Amino acid sequence: MTDQAPPAYSGPQRVLSGVQPSGALHLGNYLGALVKFARLQHEVETFIFVADLHAITVWQDPKLLAGQVREITAAYLASGLDPKVATIFPQSAVPQHAELAWIFNCVARLGWLDRMTQFKEKSGKHKERSSVGLYTYPVLQAADILLYKATQVPVGDDQRQHLELTRDVAAKFNHDFEVPGYFPLPDALTQGPGARIMSLRDGSAKMSKSDPSDNSRLNLLDEADAIAQKVRKAKTDPEPLPETLDELKARPEAENLVGIYAALDGRTSAQVLAEFAGQGFGAFKPKLADLAVAKLGPVGDEMRRLMADPAEIDRVLADGAERARAAAAPTLAEVRKIVGFWGA
Repeated sequence: MTDQAPPAYSGPQRVLSGVQPSGALHLGNYLGALVKFARLQHEVETFIFVADLHAITVWQDPKLLAGQVREITAAYLASGLDPKVATIFPQSAVPQHAELAWIFNCVARLGWLDRMTQFKEKSGKHKERSSVGLYTYPVLQAADILLYKATQVPVGDDQRQHLELTRDVAAKFNHDFEVPGYFPLPDALTQGPGARIMSLRDGSAKMSKSDPSDNSRLNLLDEADAIAQKVRKAKTDPEPLPETLDELKARPEAENLVGIYAALDGRTSAQVLAEFAGQGFGAFKPKLADLAVAKLGPVGDEMRRLMADPAEIDRVLADGAERARAAAAPTLAEVRKIVGFWGA
């Protein structure tokens, strides 16, 4: 007699993702996440949240946090997310996230969290001074995903390890409580072109809102002149653009700018090289600046319009939170019963 694999999850397909309200969004967020969310909402049931519970794992100014949540929501809407199609909500407005995270804290194992490289990177030499929340961040992330029984999660390379932990938590819960197939084992959605945009000042470092140099990134709220100036000042090398991708690989700054052009224009890097091979950056950068302004300018304008009317954003968040709570409540009620809580 052979061991049979447990039954697979058979529920609906769902996508879930979120962005922390802890700094200005930039081109990397836009290409790597926001435009992908906008596309996915038309392909599968989609839940997109503002991760304010995650944000407070490090200090956030309470006077600014609600405004930062609105800014992320404005970016979602300006990038094409439709609140009538996707469920857009603040994480903290759905208390089931925190309750399921506690239950999962009792399912996950210390050894799993000890292996999380992101905690080591974020805590650095001051591990003992880090919040417990920063350490258990991946467990809350598992709760975010599994609360809605999401089957697909758009992730960058830096979050793949966390998704693997989510799969481990789901599998262990299903096994320990003898509910095979209850939680799905979610798959990563690879983000494709634009998933990893690098710094304009250092082609070996990811574009980041925490970089002290504002010239390292194109912020979504940058005005057209600032966008163009940052592109013109972006670090390059003296050689003309090559003909092949293999030749481009040894030139990180050139590779990054070509990749940005390709992602903004909906083309491949090879197609961009076919057009610009042999040309210097004196010719390429103005074209890239014009393209960046054309693509990002309307997004920034719409974000500013929305942020000038916070009541409109709050209506979107309130409606999304109500829908998210309605979707989350049955899962949490079932989990409470499975675990054996009184009154469940």
